[in-house]
Amino acid sequence: MKNLVLLVGGMLALAFFWSPLPVGAQVAVRVTGGGTGTFGADLDGDGDIDGSQFGIGVTIRANGSAQGHFLCLMAGRSDILGLPVMAVQGPVSSGDVNGDGSVTFSGVGTVNLGNGTIFGGIPFAVTVTAGGPGVGTLQLTVIGAFDGVPGDTLLGNGNYDLPVETVASGRIKIH
Repeated sequence: MKNLVLLVGGMLALAFFWSPLPVGAQVAVRVTGGGTGTFGADLDGDGDIDGSQFGIGVTIRANGSAQGHFLCLMAGRSDILGLPVMAVQGPVSSGDVNGDGSVTFSGVGTVNLGNGTIFGGIPFAVTVTAGGPGVGTLQLTVIGAFDGVPGDTLLGNGNYDLPVETVASGRIKIH
């Protein structure tokens, strides 16, 4: 599974760096990385500490527009909600550098529940901080869906707001 994560992260980074920016676009920041993360808690009550595997390759321009891709995969050793797979992925279209140095980016993608159920056209937002194991963080929000299911930290707002996840292996770079 670790090799799969590294392969996916590498492919995302490679695709990201080969994607040409429009002429005259000013890059404000790049976010790259891949690895595994941990919530440090059992979010769904199945006795396992939950986490994910992730891949990020995003360029955010000075005007807030962005391009790139995000993938968060909860499968195998990092199951969640009793599902064999939960994957959130999609292209990134906007982003911003926050005052604390973290970066928030968003897009519209798919959510695959691994049981034959795939939802398309699902907005998502991710906030990341740079760093390796024990330092870097990511927080995923699936917008307009799954409000109130196990792991949701803000009930009643219509979104699935996962808690902050800490990098367990790999790295997130903001440069």
